[in-house]
Amino acid sequence: MQLVAVEKALEALQPGQMVFVHSAAMTPTYLISAVVDSEVRDISFIHIHTEGDADYVLDENKDRFHTHACFVGANIRKQINANGNANYIPVFLSEIHQVLKHGNKKPDVALIKVSPPDAHGFCSLGVSVDVTLPALKSAKTVIAEISEHVPRVHGDGFIHVSDIDFGVESHREMYCLEPKELSPEEIQIGKNVADLVEDGSTLQMGIGGVPDAVLRALSGHKDLGIHTEMFSDGILPLVQSGVVNGFNKKIYPGKLVSAFSVGSQKLYDFLHDNPIVEFKEAAFTNDTAVIRKNPKVVAINSAIELDLTGQVCADSIGTYQFSGVGGQMDFIRGAALSEGGKPIIALSSTTRKGESKLAPFLKQGASVTTTRAHVHWIVTEYGAVDLFGQDLVQRAKLLTSIAHPGHREVLERATYERYRI
Repeated sequence: MQLVAVEKALEALQPGQMVFVHSAAMTPTYLISAVVDSEVRDISFIHIHTEGDADYVLDENKDRFHTHACFVGANIRKQINANGNANYIPVFLSEIHQVLKHGNKKPDVALIKVSPPDAHGFCSLGVSVDVTLPALKSAKTVIAEISEHVPRVHGDGFIHVSDIDFGVESHREMYCLEPKELSPEEIQIGKNVADLVEDGSTLQMGIGGVPDAVLRALSGHKDLGIHTEMFSDGILPLVQSGVVNGFNKKIYPGKLVSAFSVGSQKLYDFLHDNPIVEFKEAAFTNDTAVIRKNPKVVAINSAIELDLTGQVCADSIGTYQFSGVGGQMDFIRGAALSEGGKPIIALSSTTRKGESKLAPFLKQGASVTTTRAHVHWIVTEYGAVDLFGQDLVQRAKLLTSIAHPGHREVLERATYERYRI
């Protein structure tokens, strides 16, 4: 590795290249800012969720850069939906490594953020291993932003200095996301989901109010395990109290297995040099053949809306691309195949505007993230219903029963008009 000024490192970027960007809390914001401020042109970026400023997608830079996003975050959402220089790739998180290994999305250069090397010359990829490892294997040139604030996380996320072409020192701190106060609806949803979780279960959960509410409601459980694509601060009290110990897991028993993490500095301090943590690439964590080997896998995912047949839209609002497919289907299927597993879609019954999220039909142009054949448990603040094995009429009635009371009459009428029952 050559330790150089950022301007020298960016000389490796050439027109026509595909450039991978490290994910989530590990987004190399110093390198990204330097690329935008440079004279570099005709570069294509590929990444999943990133944090921080993404000025490369701004209108003023649309003639210089193009972006292929496998997951859409708030920092690029407007530009993705403007049909300009940024576009979304629908792909399961478990299969993004194949996109990065083959075809015209194979990266020429990888921009990553790492810890300083240890005594043996190994740097840590920090809290995002996810799809970064396959990107590093494909890229001809690796440019690393090196920061002392990056935690050293156990697992597969290590890269030797000999595999880094250029290193650039940075003192930027980690992106932090503090837990938010839970709403009464989220607290009730958390309790309803927790009632479905048996002792000895293996959990997959995302980030946000509902997952945090579920984790808070699990304090009375025993011998839970974690095998997930990501987690946040909500697991910390359960680990510290011994509720989460991973005793019953078959895959890395006793370990917290994940592909990435986003949260507070407290979470990053917990992850630093912690031997109970095992970060793997998403091709492993999200492989249904791996997931199903753990007992009683409970997959807790969210949705934007559902129709009365059980179709789940979790990544768009009509034609408006809001997020991405991510790993929902990976874990919904993996949990369904796990012995005693429970795939769960948990959501509030209404939007902030008071519209029902349980609707006769998905909005025009909405994507189906989880099909009605894959869906099992649906949970709102008004209860939990299992759609698996239920016919279309039964599904409509069950979903209506957990809708907001103010919208049930409309759903009942829609059921009658469709099925004459």
